[in-house]
Amino acid sequence: MNMVFQAAKPARAGISTIFIDGEAGTTGLEIRERLEGRQDLAIRSIAPEFRKDSEARKRMMAEADLAILCLPDAAAREAVALADSLGPDAPRIVDASTAHRTVPDWTYGFAELAPGQREAIAGARRVANPGCYATGAIALLRPLVDAGLLPASHPVSINAVSGYSGGGRTMIEAFEGGQGPAFELYGLGFEHKHLPETMVHARLTAQPIFIPAVGHFRQGMLVAIPLHLDRIPGTPKVADLEAALRAHYGAAEGGQVRVVSAPPDERLEPEALNGTDLMELRVYGRDKHALLVARLDNLGKGASGAAVQNAEIMLGLEPAGRS
Repeated sequence: MNMVFQAAKPARAGISTIFIDGEAGTTGLEIRERLEGRQDLAIRSIAPEFRKDSEARKRMMAEADLAILCLPDAAAREAVALADSLGPDAPRIVDASTAHRTVPDWTYGFAELAPGQREAIAGARRVANPGCYATGAIALLRPLVDAGLLPASHPVSINAVSGYSGGGRTMIEAFEGGQGPAFELYGLGFEHKHLPETMVHARLTAQPIFIPAVGHFRQGMLVAIPLHLDRIPGTPKVADLEAALRAHYGAAEGGQVRVVSAPPDERLEPEALNGTDLMELRVYGRDKHALLVARLDNLGKGASGAAVQNAEIMLGLEPAGRS
């Protein structure tokens, strides 16, 4: 007899229950791996043959305190409608898709974004998990805009490279099957899906030029933003930019963002933070030029790690201790 769901462990009094809708994908699998073995959670899993069964998924949601959606945008919107149909039995939601990242009545799930953001996540019913590239770009830009060092209308260019795991199953299979190139640019139509959330949450009024790339490594990410300091009103110095980042993230309680000193001759590779939920920010500079760089695991702080952080904040759970 087929079971509609399988419980990773039985729910107990005082234990929060999470349903991962779409756990078979890369992000869902990573989230489950991060959550398994915890004594303060029960994970609900739907049997494979019921993953597209709306009624079965609805029953899963009714039994969960929180649902994490790891679905394409259209399917995520449908899942939210399913949850809403439950009324008071609806779970709280963390949506890892792009669907709700700029929707006003959703809380943006970047706890270190600004003072009060962590508290907003803690009290939210609906949280939109940030995109990986957007996480790095917003982390670098928002503190500078808030500090008045970078005008919201300033023309910004964002260059980034990610491991191929960010491209989903088709790209992963191509690269791991030996068919992927060593390096390639993409998103050359200037309409990448992370641009709207980057603008909204970095408080930019001018659309950046954003050129992403994928390299022949599984995971890891660098997001780089060059600046001509003498083209910025007030001509800020490199030290001013770094000080603003340190002031912002030094006050982020329980945060996963670190500002790191940047030696001028340093080489920076994208994989050093793989397997962690951390993000490092650096400011390189010489004379009138600066380069802002964020390094993170695109599956960590850039996706699954951020979703787990948001779930922990929403459910009032202690972090699992993952560095």
